[in-house]
Amino acid sequence: MSTPETRAMIVQEMPIFTQTTPGRSGASLPELDVPAVDPAKVWPAALLRREPPALPEVSEPEVVRHYVRASSWNFHVDRGMYPLGSCTMKYNPKNADVAASMPAFVELHPYQPVDQIQGALRVMHELELYLAQVAGFARVTLQPAAGAHGELTGLMIIRRYHEDRGRRRTKVLIPDTAHGTNPASCTVNGFSTVQLPTSQRGCLLPEDVARALDDDVAAVMITNPNTLGLFEEHIAEIAELVHRAGGLVYMDGANLNALMGRFRPGDAGVDVMHYNLHKTFGTPHGGGGPGSGPVGVGAALAPFLPVPTVEKNGSVYTLDWDRPKSIGQVRAFVGNFGILLRGYAYIRELGPDGLRLATDMAVLNANYLRAQLKDFLHVPHPDRCMHEVVASDHDLKATGVTTLDIAKRLMDYGFHPPTVYFPLVVHGALMIEPTETETPQTLDCFVSALREIVDDARNRPELVKGAPHSTGLHRLNETQAARKPKLRFGASGE
Repeated sequence: MSTPETRAMIVQEMPIFTQTTPGRSGASLPELDVPAVDPAKVWPAALLRREPPALPEVSEPEVVRHYVRASSWNFHVDRGMYPLGSCTMKYNPKNADVAASMPAFVELHPYQPVDQIQGALRVMHELELYLAQVAGFARVTLQPAAGAHGELTGLMIIRRYHEDRGRRRTKVLIPDTAHGTNPASCTVNGFSTVQLPTSQRGCLLPEDVARALDDDVAAVMITNPNTLGLFEEHIAEIAELVHRAGGLVYMDGANLNALMGRFRPGDAGVDVMHYNLHKTFGTPHGGGGPGSGPVGVGAALAPFLPVPTVEKNGSVYTLDWDRPKSIGQVRAFVGNFGILLRGYAYIRELGPDGLRLATDMAVLNANYLRAQLKDFLHVPHPDRCMHEVVASDHDLKATGVTTLDIAKRLMDYGFHPPTVYFPLVVHGALMIEPTETETPQTLDCFVSALREIVDDARNRPELVKGAPHSTGLHRLNETQAARKPKLRFGASGE
């Protein structure tokens, strides 16, 4: 079975600054049509440069070729399958990009008066309603700029909720299969974390939660589906226990793309949840941004949402700043508007039936992989999964081939490696998420590549250990790169 071409998957393109030839330029500028001014006579000396900016001096063809080469050698979701488990790198539909590029939206300014941005406010108001309906919440804030920022916001709301009731609770219960950012978000909010173990079935048990509950527990923070790709089957019972003890339930909604249209967290007793528009609703992801992490809450927590909230009065949309119990503003303006637009377009394009089908296909694709991978790889939970499947290098110990070797060798077959060594509860984990956007043909190619790699690991382990072989650069010293990164290039390019 054929696989994509892999030559130069890793970029070997020197920075544009190293290609400088003094005096070379690709620009032609017209003569000034205003009188020339001596900057030294206009600006204070402290603001003047002592030497010209160190801009590259290159020709137009050099500039164009540099960026074309760099862009074509980079690996991205528009080029091939990106099976990162937990990160959900799905294909981004281009009609959403078109909607977000409309001049009427692009040319808006966030400081424009409310009466001049009615269309933008309508989009945000309707998107809030859609997200609330999808997950079963009373209100949603669109302000948070990423999933971790949504966690931070949700925990701020939880803290303010308890303070409003005159109590100071300091602990949050977190299962060992939670996303890694959960404890960090708790710490920033002044909470200490209590880690709970999961069962042999990979889920949190009510009896373990009950043992940890006391009057100091503010909330339980549960990822569902968890990082093993499994549905937390006791979530409703756990929510009831926590509520009875006066706590709240926070659900990490990063994996909502496995539930959308089939399960509403709010209906199961979840009080707070962040969404990832860049995971579930088809918006761009990776490279440090952009992102969006809206937060949904039940009715009891709505008064604590960040300001301003977008409100509709008759046919007019307004921004409400007068919310005395609010946690305040968590981001400038009202959110990452370009990403909100894309999420809005995605929901409007698919509608309820399409969103449900996206969920079904994500779960089907992951189970399609699980059913095949368990024949030749160790799969800790071979009987079921949701949107992602976790395998490991457990059965390859005798060969000396590790998870990292497998990941590197996949690059020779034209596939970006999946997430490795996470979740931490599975030693040597390979965490694979195909998303709903990949075809059976692509998945078959991926399985075929993995099968050949495992066969080679048993028969020709040196081939796998030395991978990758067909990329622009071969095996790099990642430890040295992390500890002694070269962040600057000299004139020689070193």
